[in-house]
Amino acid sequence: MSGTPFESPAETWNQRFSGAAFLFGEKPNAWLQEQAHVWSQGQKVLCVADGEGRNSVWLAEQGLSVDAFDIADTGIRKARALAQKRGVKVHFSLADCDAYPWPKDTLDGVAAIFVQFADPAMRERLFAHMVEGLKPGGYIVLQGYTPRQLVYRTGGPPIASHLYTETLLREAFAGLEIVELREYEAVLDEGSGHRGRSALIGLVARRR
Repeated sequence: MSGTPFESPAETWNQRFSGAAFLFGEKPNAWLQEQAHVWSQGQKVLCVADGEGRNSVWLAEQGLSVDAFDIADTGIRKARALAQKRGVKVHFSLADCDAYPWPKDTLDGVAAIFVQFADPAMRERLFAHMVEGLKPGGYIVLQGYTPRQLVYRTGGPPIASHLYTETLLREAFAGLEIVELREYEAVLDEGSGHRGRSALIGLVARRR
């Protein structure tokens, strides 16, 4: 990991979120928008590493009960301001993926959108926590970049081990019912952080 921006993740993300503009925009991720129908109003959803709040705030606008956490306090401050501006409530916590007090068997959903700061060891722990947090019938909605993104370089970490493949996700979530797993390309327009042709993979998985 030497020389990567993830050696000091809190410092890195605090700096990246420090500007007035929202790094990844204020609109929700398109994959999340497309798949959020798996949840119903009033259900409880957790947004993992939610940054400046674009996804958690949108889910709250859909009538869901939303918790969210991120490692960067600058991101949390902007997320709270966004929720206030939109007139919704989200319970935000400042924590990293290991320190967050993960619930067990209580969540109707987990949203994990471009959570690719995690190296393979942290990713394994993170994915296990996500699965354990779901109640039976709960859904994970996840999106990430595939290794082909190293060619496009329009967002995401330039580190192959942090990127997702279909095989990796099938193995990681083997205990769940894979409802959809799609590898595709699309042009993203998510702030300045995700912009241009991108190599993507999306997952929807349900706990039996």
